[in-house]
Amino acid sequence: MYGVRGLVPRARRRRARASAAVLGLVLGAVPLAAGCSSAGGGDDGDGGKAAAITQRPKEADPFWVNPDSRAARQVAAYAKEGRGAEAAQIRKIAEQPTGEWIGPENPEREARGFTEAAQRAGRTALLVLYNIPHRDCGQYSRGGAADGNAYRAWIDGVARGIGDRSATVVLEPDAVLHLVDGCTEGAFEEERYDLLSGAVDRLKSLKNTRVYLDAGNAGWGRPDEIREPLERAGVGRADGFAVNVSNFYSTRQSLEYGRQLSAKVGGKHFVVDTSRNGNGPYTAGRPDERWCNPPGRALGEPPTTRTADPLADAYLWVKRPGESDGTCKGGPKAGDWWADYALKLARASR
Repeated sequence: MYGVRGLVPRARRRRARASAAVLGLVLGAVPLAAGCSSAGGGDDGDGGKAAAITQRPKEADPFWVNPDSRAARQVAAYAKEGRGAEAAQIRKIAEQPTGEWIGPENPEREARGFTEAAQRAGRTALLVLYNIPHRDCGQYSRGGAADGNAYRAWIDGVARGIGDRSATVVLEPDAVLHLVDGCTEGAFEEERYDLLSGAVDRLKSLKNTRVYLDAGNAGWGRPDEIREPLERAGVGRADGFAVNVSNFYSTRQSLEYGRQLSAKVGGKHFVVDTSRNGNGPYTAGRPDERWCNPPGRALGEPPTTRTADPLADAYLWVKRPGESDGTCKGGPKAGDWWADYALKLARASR
């Protein structure tokens, strides 16, 4: 899509469906570990020696690594096939904490499953909530809750599932930007502000939940135009805002954008999605689809709370590397795992 009056296109977002692993976690099953049970390293040799996916050092990265993620399963599959080099590349993704995008059907059960698993590991769950009505303006990730009441009930389910456990929530990618760029119909604007503000309040009523409201990316270029919409959506009561979600702008560009926007919304802190920004944004091809499965991209800085700016609370992998942006450039539908693209991201990273 385009920003206001033809600004740089925004990245499309997608809802990633919960895997069967989520249901196992919810029901109290022990999560499956990717790879074999030996303690060997994940090098390019015998895939049978690959170690299980484990948690990162908590002092630098307090977020939970899902040991049965799609990337972890791909590591295991490649190892079983004797494709040790490919397994080692996908391990770059599988060993990092990534956002868990809560689905529409069982929000309480999914949120409980993820947060309980994270709690057992002594970590914080990273959750992404993407179910606002009239989502994505009818594009690749169209959908969302049927109406405002359905959305409020969904948020209540997520909140009950989180409970008092530790969680960091990125709230509704694109929802505020689509209010600013005219993509959301005027008839739905007031309801959307009310839903976002109510979601912030409901989630912040929880004991150990941090909330970051999506605020676009460095390609937006006009922080003045998003300031008031962010405030109306409740950013003042949230812990801050998120930038570069599902996009490719460099960390340097994203930090600069975050600082500019922070100065306009009372010095609020922010988080940066660094999942696929290792080579910066794509500048070739059709301008209106540069955001969608662009070639030549790379993984960015690993998730951490040790950032280069005191206003930046964390670098996060909100978008799960290896999942498609949509049916463009040969990709599967939005949110589906795309092993070939994941390999290219990993191979291009440092």
